[in-house]
Amino acid sequence: MIRQIVVHPGGAHKDDFLACALLIAEHGVPIFRREPTPEDLADVEIAVVDVGLEWDEAKMNFDHHQFPRDAEPLCALSLVLKHMGIYEETRKFCDWLEVAEYIDTRGPNDTAKWLGIEREAMSKLNSPVDITLLRRFAGSTEHQPGEPIYEVMKMVGEDLIKFVRGMKKQLAFLAENTEIWEMGFGKKVLFMPRTELLREDGAMGMGRYVEDLGLQDEVVAMIYPDRRGEGYGMSRFNDDKRMEFTKVGEEADVHFAHNKGFIAKTSASDPERLRELLNTSWIG
Repeated sequence: MIRQIVVHPGGAHKDDFLACALLIAEHGVPIFRREPTPEDLADVEIAVVDVGLEWDEAKMNFDHHQFPRDAEPLCALSLVLKHMGIYEETRKFCDWLEVAEYIDTRGPNDTAKWLGIEREAMSKLNSPVDITLLRRFAGSTEHQPGEPIYEVMKMVGEDLIKFVRGMKKQLAFLAENTEIWEMGFGKKVLFMPRTELLREDGAMGMGRYVEDLGLQDEVVAMIYPDRRGEGYGMSRFNDDKRMEFTKVGEEADVHFAHNKGFIAKTSASDPERLRELLNTSWIG
């Protein structure tokens, strides 16, 4: 159990912000923004984050700046996630993590090249949410429970942990309860029937599950229980435009079809009727 977190002073970045968010979600301890002392680094009850030139989980030290220049792009956030035992799952379920690691260890220019985009696009992805939270986090030498920034950070950490651990359980649930439909037009559809065990977010992770199965080139749509009614939602997989749900928009049992064609809602529940709607929506 730790009693405090020490993180570097000065400017803040996503990796140290999120690393601290995870730690306070787990431990609820104050954060101090200062250079660590040798005593801090030796104290197992003080987590030292993104500073100190040491990665030692036994002593709760999580810095990456001592790694060789050509080392795997791991940042302080990566090291905390490894300590918590959810690094691999977070890399799998959170596409932003690899980008965050790359930016922190390689910089925006190399990251833009790696992503295959113009350098100017990197700044266009910034949000006032990111800017304000990082600036406010960097602007104080300490953050205590009950203060606005601290509590927001705690919520971010809690939600990230809940999402990652929840997704692992959800994929196991999908493996036990979904069906792969072979369609007459030569493609596949992932179908989630309504079950007693279905949670409110029962359709969560269906796209990721398709990728886990290695069927991303064969599945074109997903069918899942509508959270707002007794019927089903139908949506494209990976926005495959060969599925055009406006084609069924006038059907008596279809009460909503987005004018962009990517999703529809139906009161139908019979699998054969759902298949009919899918066949009608296929434009190849």
